[in-house]
Amino acid sequence: MMTRVLAILGLVCMSLWAGLAAAQSPLRIEIDNPNIEPLPFAVPEFIAETSGADQYAANLARVVASDLTGSGLFREIPQNAFISTLTNFDSPVQFSDWKAINAQALITGAVSTVGDGQIAVKFRVYDVFAEQELGGGLQFVGSIDGWRRMAHKVADAVYSRITGEGPYFDSRVTFVSETGPKNARQKRIGIMDYDGENTQFLTTDQSIVLAPRFSPDGNRVIYTSYETGEPQIYVLELGTVTRQRLAEQPGTMTFAPRFSPDGRSIVYSLTTGRNNDIFRMSLDGSAPQRLTNDPTIETAPSFSPDGSQIVFESDRSGTQQLYVMPAIGGEATRISFGQGRYSAPVWSPRGDLIAFTKQNRGRFHIGVMNADGSGERLLTASFLDESPTWAPNGRVLMFTRESPGEAGTSTLYSVDISGRNLRAIRPNASDPSWSPLLK
Repeated sequence: MMTRVLAILGLVCMSLWAGLAAAQSPLRIEIDNPNIEPLPFAVPEFIAETSGADQYAANLARVVASDLTGSGLFREIPQNAFISTLTNFDSPVQFSDWKAINAQALITGAVSTVGDGQIAVKFRVYDVFAEQELGGGLQFVGSIDGWRRMAHKVADAVYSRITGEGPYFDSRVTFVSETGPKNARQKRIGIMDYDGENTQFLTTDQSIVLAPRFSPDGNRVIYTSYETGEPQIYVLELGTVTRQRLAEQPGTMTFAPRFSPDGRSIVYSLTTGRNNDIFRMSLDGSAPQRLTNDPTIETAPSFSPDGSQIVFESDRSGTQQLYVMPAIGGEATRISFGQGRYSAPVWSPRGDLIAFTKQNRGRFHIGVMNADGSGERLLTASFLDESPTWAPNGRVLMFTRESPGEAGTSTLYSVDISGRNLRAIRPNASDPSWSPLLK
């Protein structure tokens, strides 16, 4: 099963098939504008250029539209409003017909089968009111099984050309799947597309698993398992579905691991007796190094993207707060000073923000702050929000929201860093970790 999953992850090729970029277009979404209005766009059904491509032509266009609409930055114009119909990918665009329905962007595409179970997808993006193409066209070629990934790549290209931001649709999320009653919940690690589709499971539900985290190259997942009766850290290779338990010290518990930005080491929490400190060690389990040494709880470490600093949570001040220290250990600086308790910090891939969980006055929040602790903004509020993770472009967060009551079910949600576009992604799931962009 996982052999097929990993084959799909690497199946898509990309080639430039049409010329140089067109002249600079005025079509642009200003993402940081607090009063942003979604940009109206049209996606006619992609054209099937060969026999057998029909179903993929329709499905590809729908996924592209769903990706863009789901970002909260675009608004799809329904197909029943279209005046024009496209029957040939290379026919001139009748811009007046698209202006009449107020489509500011137009996305056209074509699909063909190319033999050996592969399809090719090509597309163009137009600024309707400027009557020009945005850059050259692109073509993706890959396995039929990977058609959804091709659609995500098309949507990524459109998103980046119009927003000027990095993409994030062609990515995956690992998470903990939860089934059964709250007092006997069964957990296993899953992996899915960013939008909740194409789910596969990496572990069984025979033991409790926690906090899966992607490696920087997206090829491994590190997580905590209670398989031995105590929490211990495992590394799972996605390509071979083999796993390794990292070296442990007798009488200790290890948990909350994360990779370093170069993927060569991990940082984690280690508990001995009543003491809980942060350690770092090589990925092969050698050379453990203590980074904190305080008679309090030190946990949830996360590297800065350049690998020079680590943010973590500690109750050394009396309540859970966030601290930043050098990646080699040393003096830590407190960065959280608002009301309430702070936990689960994670550094943005851009390096500009730190996301966190905050508990205050009986409510939980997902928030962000600048790396020095300034500019705190709370993005959500509910009975229980926790465990934020960043999209590859640093513009979107995914997190766990637990419902109140005896059932206490968990659902994965996403939200823009502005606090807009709150969306439910997957029910009965927790502890998400977003992958880097796939290659």
